[in-house]
Amino acid sequence: MNSFKTVILMTVMMVLFILVGNLIGGESGMMLAFVISLAMNFGSYWFSDKIVLKMYRAQEITREQYPQLYDSVENLATQAGLPVPKIYIMDNPTPNAFATGRNPEHSAVAVTTGIMNLLNKEELEGVIAHELTHVKNRDILVGTIAATLVGTITFIARMAGWAAMFSGGRDERDRGNVFSDLALMIIAPIAALLIQMAISRSREYMADEGSAQISGKPLALASALNKLERGNELIPMTNAGTSSAHMFIVNPLSGKSLMKLFSTHPPIEDRIKRLQEIDAGRR
Repeated sequence: MNSFKTVILMTVMMVLFILVGNLIGGESGMMLAFVISLAMNFGSYWFSDKIVLKMYRAQEITREQYPQLYDSVENLATQAGLPVPKIYIMDNPTPNAFATGRNPEHSAVAVTTGIMNLLNKEELEGVIAHELTHVKNRDILVGTIAATLVGTITFIARMAGWAAMFSGGRDERDRGNVFSDLALMIIAPIAALLIQMAISRSREYMADEGSAQISGKPLALASALNKLERGNELIPMTNAGTSSAHMFIVNPLSGKSLMKLFSTHPPIEDRIKRLQEIDAGRR
């Protein structure tokens, strides 16, 4: 169901992209904006592991340093049918984790010292299995495609808006078109952003389901999510960026968010309820 939802949302995004391009960007303007956005986002995608890991000062670890963590990642990766990713530790008291990398062969899982201190072994394995599912489902690629379309739509809308505001010598009919263009300039990027957020939330549900399948312990992840929500409220991640917040298992910006509508993560209570239903269905 979540895979189908992602396809539908991506289709709606493409339709909005074509509509905006044809109405206010023109074919040449639409293609120029698409190429620029594609280059920027896929450049970030290709080097995402290095950029994000450096941003959060993550340090790669060895089995000798963290034998239990290393064994857990290795065993879960084997169960998921994935190459063992590189493992990183972030010296940060906020309990959280994320996965990155352009494909399973170039992936990494990063956890904070805070999550290591907060969760027990089964809970931490549920979190790791969640992140491995993101790797398996190539969610970094999906997110990059969505970001490219959002960036293109926003770019076209802004350019068209500036052109409409500074063009002179218009009659009443043309001025009416200017107002409609300005309205579209405002509405289109917001609509695209909402679709992008919905795609992100759908992928989080899929990663939770994948964690239940890989670890075989959906209630362990449910317990971890409950602890992580409280932990992030008590110890906010002060160095979290809006461009990377969607990568974490729980939103590190939840305390700063003004509208749940724009959240990259589903409500924790909904995620826990779904995991409880998965556990009930296994009995």
